[in-house]
Amino acid sequence: MLALSCWMGQAVQAQNKHSFALSKTDFMLDGKPFQMISGEMHPARIPHEYWRHRIQMAKAMGCNTIAAYVFWNYHETVKGQFDFSTGNHNIAGFIKIAQEEGMWVLLRPGPYVCAEWEFGGLPPYLLQTPDIKVRCMDPRYIAAVTTYVDRLAAEVKPLLVTNGGPVVMVQIENEYGSYGNDKEYLNTLKDMWVKNGINVPFYTADGATAYMLEAGGVEGAAIGLDSGGSEADFAAAKKQNPDVPAFSSESYPGWLTHWGEQWQRPGIDGIAKEVKFLMDTKRSFNLYVIHGGTNFGYTAGANSGGKGYEPDVTSYDYDAPINEQGNATPKYEALRKLIGSYLPKGKKLPAIPKPIPAITIPEFNLTPFTSVWDHLPQPVKSPQPKPFEAYGQDYGFMVYKTTLIGHKSGKLSVKDLHDYATVFLNGKYIGKIDRRLGEKTIDLPVSDVKNPVLEILVEGMGRINFAEALIDRKGITDRVVLNGMTLMNWEVYSLPMTEKFVEELSASSNNAAKPGQFFKATFNLDKTGDTYIDMSGYKKGIVWVNGHNLGRYWEIGPQKNLYCPAPWLKKGANEIVVFDLHQETAAPVKGVVSL
Repeated sequence: MLALSCWMGQAVQAQNKHSFALSKTDFMLDGKPFQMISGEMHPARIPHEYWRHRIQMAKAMGCNTIAAYVFWNYHETVKGQFDFSTGNHNIAGFIKIAQEEGMWVLLRPGPYVCAEWEFGGLPPYLLQTPDIKVRCMDPRYIAAVTTYVDRLAAEVKPLLVTNGGPVVMVQIENEYGSYGNDKEYLNTLKDMWVKNGINVPFYTADGATAYMLEAGGVEGAAIGLDSGGSEADFAAAKKQNPDVPAFSSESYPGWLTHWGEQWQRPGIDGIAKEVKFLMDTKRSFNLYVIHGGTNFGYTAGANSGGKGYEPDVTSYDYDAPINEQGNATPKYEALRKLIGSYLPKGKKLPAIPKPIPAITIPEFNLTPFTSVWDHLPQPVKSPQPKPFEAYGQDYGFMVYKTTLIGHKSGKLSVKDLHDYATVFLNGKYIGKIDRRLGEKTIDLPVSDVKNPVLEILVEGMGRINFAEALIDRKGITDRVVLNGMTLMNWEVYSLPMTEKFVEELSASSNNAAKPGQFFKATFNLDKTGDTYIDMSGYKKGIVWVNGHNLGRYWEIGPQKNLYCPAPWLKKGANEIVVFDLHQETAAPVKGVVSL
């Protein structure tokens, strides 16, 4: 009971100056053993207008701490240009809200984070260097990391517990023992933070396996276990380093979902059993995640598991205790009841905050607007195709175009496609190639055109965010071969499909019958609220509402509804634009109240 009575007394005093230190067995807050009951959420995945609500939701479930990843590539989208101030980029603002709500903070700044986030948080501009190596002492990578650490440290240093803030620990890298064994790299990262005045304890996070703990550990840093659900897990940490405390840095109440799968829905029993063990043994823990949020825009990552390439869906609902829209689930209620049962007599958890209002939007029709083929930029000429990054493009789409000489029909092989392509011959759609399914070839039919034109429209989906296949450039990464002949002399058209690009599109109908269409509509609202745009009438593409990129939809599911938060809507007229790779005719959409 000591830990939780400390929690009730200490959390509310988070505004005052405190000390936080490591003993051999415990986390020490103001010289007393402290049990962190942490809920993880990611500022980039939650509309900033809802940050306080989500933190209050975690507090009402029994948490005294918030863990937060910082996604490097979200804050440095262009090399050397950082944004730590606008909207969801305001990391200091998020941490201050946590402090105002009486919560401590575990900061997880990477530079690599995994998190089912595009490229594990690393910036794609790194991949413009053809032979770069990441998560090691490659000097080009280290130079970029140094700039990032310097900039982020300046933001968070005033918010450390040593300076009166709520940040009690900072993680070094993430699950490094699952990837590499470069101790110099890990120690260099630690030294970067120390040099920048980050003087709180550090921790690492790895699977509770001897080789992972050895490869991922840092001298003097607390040991995080992903996850720590048994005495055997904690014994493994003690064996690795008996001089620091360990905690469950990622206890999993839910799990991630890839396109083409069923929704992952882990039950309540497993996480309830783990939390009970951790509460009974007074171990600190972090729920990954207590609230997932949304992979808006192009931010969803991918795995490269046994099935090959496995891109993640747009929703990061994660079957977490607090769902994508911020509501309490049965899992939340069960964990709140469990954690609350350890409170001292007479103490109660805060009331659960009121849900954010949700609205339905009656079905309305979209109309054909324009074609991607009417908005191609000036091409770059390339002897052979190159990936997006070679042309300075991070996300979106790219058209590769060439005239066929010699072979003009037969087996077309794309080596290697990352990640999804629609193929056209003389402007006519031939078919698609899907990396997810291991597809690499397509048959080109005989045509009666003397010099047939081949066009390949490639969508780059999420970059792999975990394990050894992390270097995951987009587009056509090697070459295109027709019946064994390498095709030369390409025109390449960059289509990053930024929000600005979509905003500036003009209506046209020159290519109305060629897949790659934009559809558009205006819908009127009497009141705003959170909603989900039901895209079940469409095939594969992206949705923008009032200029905000809601992310990807895909008819293979499981996700058909895209979360649209109330702050992105307005009373009166609202605009929706849809880009679909396959749809040729407009279909209606509507707003529904759940995923």
